[in-house]
Amino acid sequence: MKREWKRGLERLVNGAAAVWQRLTQTVGTVYSRVVQSRSSQAVKGFFAGVGQSEFVRAVKEWFVSIGQIKPFRGVKVKVDETGKAKSIDGQSDRKNKKNTQRIAEVSDEITTGQIEAELRRERFMLRYRKLLRSTVYALIVTAAVAALVATLLLPVLQIYGSSMTPTLTEGDIVVSVKTNTYDYGDICSFYYSNRILVKRVIGRPLDVVEMDEEGNVYVNGQYLDEPYISKKALGECDIQFPYRVPEGSYFMIGDHRETSIDSRSSSVGCISHEEIVGKIIFTVWPLKKFGLTT
Repeated sequence: MKREWKRGLERLVNGAAAVWQRLTQTVGTVYSRVVQSRSSQAVKGFFAGVGQSEFVRAVKEWFVSIGQIKPFRGVKVKVDETGKAKSIDGQSDRKNKKNTQRIAEVSDEITTGQIEAELRRERFMLRYRKLLRSTVYALIVTAAVAALVATLLLPVLQIYGSSMTPTLTEGDIVVSVKTNTYDYGDICSFYYSNRILVKRVIGRPLDVVEMDEEGNVYVNGQYLDEPYISKKALGECDIQFPYRVPEGSYFMIGDHRETSIDSRSSSVGCISHEEIVGKIIFTVWPLKKFGLTT
């Protein structure tokens, strides 16, 4: 179908071209004969003389000056409700309609493609921000609770020195708990000279404590069995025995009796209940010591 249409169009164009060629040849022949005739030459001379007159020259110059002015194409304009002017010319309207259609097509493409992707990205960012915010809040709350627990309820301590060997050695990390009462053999931490020391309770308030030269301990006249020490010794002691523990205080000694400086020294003395940080109950590091501390 398309080939037959093309062939018909080619025949029509070729026929029109042949007719136009014959017409131009005929007009040229007639024009040449008229120009060569005497009457045409006389008419030509007359018009040449008229064309040289001052009036014709003035009219000619006037038309030339008019021809140099560019014509102005009037455009119909109307004002819309917003106060903006817009053309109501037919051609402009057609262009506006085409532009509107193109904008609509582009808008459809943006709506179905890019806007959906942008919405997915925004939803993802919202979920990410919520998750990040909740995670940060959870971490802050956890850190605050851990700080409160570690400060008020379960203080975590690291052991320095060798005054509690072999029960606790340097570098051990332990957890203590605050209680109202402390019994014989409890390992406690307490404040002393802007430091925290760790010792073992030997005597409670108003108890009478005695130690002999071999390092044997007697509380209220009874021998105290101490399986937690490796070697008995009197150590650094400048107080007189028997020694009565003041009310509201505790007599504490380190397990390493030879080197520990504790309640046997008058520079430390007995520890009041207010100075005690807590009772050490659990060892968390190293892993081989993980468990209850006794």
